[in-house]
Amino acid sequence: MDCWSLSLPLHDEFEKLVNRMNPPRVTIDNDSSTKATLIKVDSANKRGSLLEVVQVLNDLNLIIRRAYISSDGEWFMDVFHVTDQRGNKLSENDVADRIQQSLGPRARSFRSLRRSVGVQAAEEHTTIELTGRDRPGLLSEVFAVLTDLKCNVVAAEVWTHNSRMASVVYITDEATGFPIDDADRLGKIKQLLLFVLKGDRDKRSANTAVSVGSTHKERRLHQMMYADRDYDRDDLDCGSTSDRRKPLVTVENCADKGYTVVNLRSPDRPKLLFDTVCTLTDMQYVVYHATVIAEGPEACQEYYIRHVDGSPISSEAERQRVIHCLEAAIRRRTSE
Repeated sequence: MDCWSLSLPLHDEFEKLVNRMNPPRVTIDNDSSTKATLIKVDSANKRGSLLEVVQVLNDLNLIIRRAYISSDGEWFMDVFHVTDQRGNKLSENDVADRIQQSLGPRARSFRSLRRSVGVQAAEEHTTIELTGRDRPGLLSEVFAVLTDLKCNVVAAEVWTHNSRMASVVYITDEATGFPIDDADRLGKIKQLLLFVLKGDRDKRSANTAVSVGSTHKERRLHQMMYADRDYDRDDLDCGSTSDRRKPLVTVENCADKGYTVVNLRSPDRPKLLFDTVCTLTDMQYVVYHATVIAEGPEACQEYYIRHVDGSPISSEAERQRVIHCLEAAIRRRTSE
């Protein structure tokens, strides 16, 4: 038997074993601060742990006022100062359980998107993912095509940035109300939507693909726009955003420690930390230490990162790419 064929499954099983032996510990502290609830997370360190925790806090609609992150070694230790949407401390008792479940051995990881149009069947609906050049009336055309094809649009979310558009649309069969899983019908839907997306102005090629498995909507939107290179500066409206709202991003190497230090200053808003961590993760960087303070109109974030291979940023081109991608990650959600 080829021993190499066992390497990936054995690695996955070992990771599950480590998680079972060292389950994540989540504690809720409502006493240490008068202004916020402290959520402390300790677990065995694995790639993506920080994003998983921030994603759960994001899904719980919590506002992160401060964050102190450390994962330099085999253990992951984070402290988050959070409030609810009204600025009050938390009163729910199931927050710790929900975070622990998300970090357990059954937690799912989400793969990066490699295609411009994808359709996948879920338990309650079919999810359509669209990327392309933004233009007036585009979504109306998309919905008109779906209506003609006897599809019921359950919900949709759209982000636009730098002349590019990404959308996640949930549909069901108009007659039955169930997800659409017929391959021929899905193929026709993709073909017609791709025709609408291309129009006569999109210079970038578009592809179609059928995705498999569940996805996190906002994580997927980031991945879609990153894959579509919305951070490129060659589009027509790159200067349309007010410079007063432009985030300030600096990237410098810390030679004595072997890290790259990323500093961000921008107007504060909900889900800002998620957007930043999501982008760094998708760009194949690991956050070893971080401090986030967002208690006023402006948020300050500092990250000590390395590439997944353990090296800091090594070129000016890479440094500029990180700056542009983080700026795009902060700006693109404003279109909501």
